[in-house]
Amino acid sequence: MAVSTQAPRGSRRDQILAIAVRLFAERGYHGVSMDDIGSAAGVTGPALYHHFAGKEAMLAAALLPVSQGLLDGGQQRVATHTGDPWAALESLVDFHVEFALTNPAVIAVQLHELDRLPEDPRRHIRKLQRLYVEEWVSVLGLVRPDLASAEARVLVHAAFGLMNSTPFLGGDVDATRRAALLRTAALAALLATDDKPDTLP
Repeated sequence: MAVSTQAPRGSRRDQILAIAVRLFAERGYHGVSMDDIGSAAGVTGPALYHHFAGKEAMLAAALLPVSQGLLDGGQQRVATHTGDPWAALESLVDFHVEFALTNPAVIAVQLHELDRLPEDPRRHIRKLQRLYVEEWVSVLGLVRPDLASAEARVLVHAAFGLMNSTPFLGGDVDATRRAALLRTAALAALLATDDKPDTLP
């Protein structure tokens, strides 16, 4: 059977969006113009505006699917391990570490440029993010019944801080080892207690 060599529909739009995200991450939202994006993508102004109304539309198109994808993926991981919260927690960590290592530019843009969006898409993204956090909080509460929900939420955000540090990490450690280190650090943050080891004064 012959395999079609036709580019998938929307692939050019996705390429332009990836270039825009990279430029936003490198220079900041206000440091990038539509002309910069068009030049980097090798497209003219009219062709660029055929895909996106402007920079705000590009930013929303980059961040909305990511937040929805994280929520959907997190829910799927939890559903796969119903009845085994420890396995669900490990799966969530693996899922987010893989995302973080694969999408450092998106993480950088999300951390620094989300407030550039108009109110409606910004609120939608914030809602998706909160729902994703609550998936983690629910699972951690089952693994750590000693924690109140607010305490579990603190640890979840601490774990996210570790895993989302990838845009700021150098390339001295290969991706496989980096993933292992981030996984171990995130689980350690989630399982942290107030108990001091006997060796401490």
